[in-house]
Amino acid sequence: MALFALLAALLAVAALAWATSPLWRQARVPGLAAVALLAVLAGTLYLVVGNPDALDPAKRRPPETLPEAIASLEEALERDPSQAEGWRLLARAYAAEARTNDARDAFARAVALAPDDADLLAEAAESRALASDNRRFDDTAIDLLQRALQVQPMHQRSRWFLGIAQRQRGQHAEAAATWEPLLAIVDPTTAAPLREQIDIARKEAGLSPLPAAVAAVPAPDTAAERGPGITVSVSLDPQLAMRLPEGAVVYVIARQTEGPPMPVAVERLPVSALPTVVTLDDGDSPMPTLKLSQLDTVEVVARVSASGDAAAQAGDFTSAPLHAATGADSRVALLIDQVVR
Repeated sequence: MALFALLAALLAVAALAWATSPLWRQARVPGLAAVALLAVLAGTLYLVVGNPDALDPAKRRPPETLPEAIASLEEALERDPSQAEGWRLLARAYAAEARTNDARDAFARAVALAPDDADLLAEAAESRALASDNRRFDDTAIDLLQRALQVQPMHQRSRWFLGIAQRQRGQHAEAAATWEPLLAIVDPTTAAPLREQIDIARKEAGLSPLPAAVAAVPAPDTAAERGPGITVSVSLDPQLAMRLPEGAVVYVIARQTEGPPMPVAVERLPVSALPTVVTLDDGDSPMPTLKLSQLDTVEVVARVSASGDAAAQAGDFTSAPLHAATGADSRVALLIDQVVR
């Protein structure tokens, strides 16, 4: 049991390292292999729990090498192929061994079992590109990325990959538009090179570079420039306050109600600011082409994010979304009292 707990902890650390890697930077092979090895060791042990053979001390020895772990996981999935997480772990292990076709196929099996997991959809799309001779995202990969963005419109990795796929197809203006919303939610270190890529795409599309103000996302100086806004009161259920993860942040988001739920205004606050009152207006727009003042009605939601990502993830705390009219007298009160499943 102690061994299982240790391996589970290692898996959590590996998963965190994977999730917080730079958005567009390819992982180095040794690092990827280490993550996959930890994941497969813990995942294999998890999958064999409940198997009578696992009670035999002679058969409880954990795999000591990546090939051994892969073999054990393959056997476990042959016994029970209905475990999406098992296929995901196996796919990552294949990728660590540069078995790109096997990784692609294993990710496909995982997606079939968990079609609404945005992280998994992005990984599956990337695996298809890595398995192709020209490293291009094919139609199936693009469908996977678009599905991920339907689940989580601001899923960072999916937006980055979809923009790359659009660039590969000569859709440079579309790629820039796909990437621009990310400028409002990524950290400054990431935003600078991202803006460079957006400007390159815009130049190839025959468009002018983004204004410097768009990249920095500063607040306009005057109320007239900010346009009409929505006053939002945000509070947190006291029962959830006792479960706040360390380093959590709060996003207050207004998004369009027609078409894809794209954000038109976003404010990011430390969780210590709760309860608070904020005003969402054009100064909070993540996109230069879509402003709060352009819409008559928006959907407003507040979310406590443990990861710092604006996209909802399991375990985050959120309010129920409410519709609000835009205008100087618009007010809405949000209570963060739900847990994202």
